[in-house]
Amino acid sequence: PLDMRMSQSGPTAADLVNRLPESDIASLLYLYGEERASRKIAKSIVQRRKYAAFETTLELAQLIENVLPRTIPGQSHAATRSFQALRIAVNNEYGELLAGLLAGERALRTGGLFCIVSFHSIEDRMVKRFFNMRAGRAGLNNRYAPHIAPLPIQFELVSRKPILGSLEEITQNPRARSAKLRIARRTAGAAGGLVKPSELGMPQMDLSL
Repeated sequence: PLDMRMSQSGPTAADLVNRLPESDIASLLYLYGEERASRKIAKSIVQRRKYAAFETTLELAQLIENVLPRTIPGQSHAATRSFQALRIAVNNEYGELLAGLLAGERALRTGGLFCIVSFHSIEDRMVKRFFNMRAGRAGLNNRYAPHIAPLPIQFELVSRKPILGSLEEITQNPRARSAKLRIARRTAGAAGGLVKPSELGMPQMDLSL
């Protein structure tokens, strides 16, 4: 079935595909899955559901496969980004990541290492911005920004750039190809306040049906 939820609460993927307006489906696929053909896919989804609702993942995968150019051997399936977007949406994965970042900051003792592995660019962007913000590095590259007195920092960056898998690791575990590891060390500074999702570049949509 077209579900994808980690819990039994909230809308399923089938609910979103079968009930969201075309513009919202396009936005979801683009913002959550970085699918460049989101409008084309959304249009085909709405046309198809006029005569039959989507019930299985195979039905949706086949439609997307027919809409997009044929997948080149060795590349991921044409529907990968769309299914990623639906999975992230139904499980509120970006919201859970933000909650996890704040919880990890509160839980770590001084000197503890916060190690986070992300698997696509939006997650990595959120982690990068959070660590930079808590390390006092947010906005340092903007010379036109007003001067702000430095605040106590919560983290020191161990890795300013993401750590990628070695060729040997990727050969043994192909999923490591898209993995990015970032590490920060907890300082003695008190945990910071809440962070606005927009400050981390976190996509947001109202998916209430």
